[in-house]
Amino acid sequence: MYMQDEHYMKRCFELAQLGSGTVSPNPMVGAVIVYEDKIIGEGYTSPYGGPHAEVNAIQDCSSKYGQSADELFTKSTLYVSLEPCSHFGKTPPCADLIIQKQFSKVVIGCIDPFAKVNGEGVKKIKDAGIEVMVGVLEKEAKWSNRRFFTKLEKSRPYVILKWAETADGYFAPEEQQQLWISNEASKQLVHKWRSEEDAILVGKNTAIADNPSLTVREWSGKNPKRILIDKHLDVPLTNSIYSEEAETIIFNDVKSEWTAKRKFIALENFDLYLPQTILYQLFLMDVQSIIIEGGAHTLQQFIDANLWDEARVITSKTILHKGKKSPKINGKITEILKISTDTLKIILPL
Repeated sequence: MYMQDEHYMKRCFELAQLGSGTVSPNPMVGAVIVYEDKIIGEGYTSPYGGPHAEVNAIQDCSSKYGQSADELFTKSTLYVSLEPCSHFGKTPPCADLIIQKQFSKVVIGCIDPFAKVNGEGVKKIKDAGIEVMVGVLEKEAKWSNRRFFTKLEKSRPYVILKWAETADGYFAPEEQQQLWISNEASKQLVHKWRSEEDAILVGKNTAIADNPSLTVREWSGKNPKRILIDKHLDVPLTNSIYSEEAETIIFNDVKSEWTAKRKFIALENFDLYLPQTILYQLFLMDVQSIIIEGGAHTLQQFIDANLWDEARVITSKTILHKGKKSPKINGKITEILKISTDTLKIILPL
């Protein structure tokens, strides 16, 4: 039966990913209801403030089977990638609904480390006389919610470094000019990545040289919050990063001033522990994940501070011969993928 448990848990992970980019600061969770080795209901967490995965799976089943669904629940196993919540937040506790529906068994990927849950959901369900199994594909379950876990355990967002480099290891030309290194397929993939994370960060030089909008123009999804490091506020307000398409947070040494779309945050001792300070400020603002897009100096600051969780490095076939060298990173390559003529390396910390 254990192989079947893993099979259904993998389906929970697939479902959970469908909430990518919409559920933060909640975790991404998937749930399936199985009766006589057949999935009769499934769901994933709705956009933030909406029903959780377990509720959506139950509603999915009820919409298919009507009143007879309640009888099916009592003979069914509920699979869920993360421990059901046991507290009132934006929605009622999922554990209470599971108990109300009298499921035969509940299989859980991993415990929720959030202080108001952290084993209480499991205890509540067990105390109601329902069989509970915890830890099916636990490592994979934690990986699927690595953003949520990082925020809770490290009091900072999950940090993804991203850059493109030439075949001979250059990041950009020596002059402050824009050069698109990667191909169109990679560009579209980068826009997809943006839609999946809460925020994206660049430094002043990139904002001026490339004038990026940092939106998801080539993908369907929400624009991330744009984070700009601009000590002296040198980036003109007419630049694309200040457009109304998304919120922009500007860390600087000049002023603190908030409007609906622009938040200027003046940092004390601006140059002291800058990556740490920025990440903690974003943690306080409920930012759960961030892509650091550059430039090379900005990326290297986060690398040197050991404040990164994943690096995505796109290498093109372009040869530059001279220019600004790519950031230096020490990690383990866990995946190498082809994106048309480009190569993508996924690197994790050692």
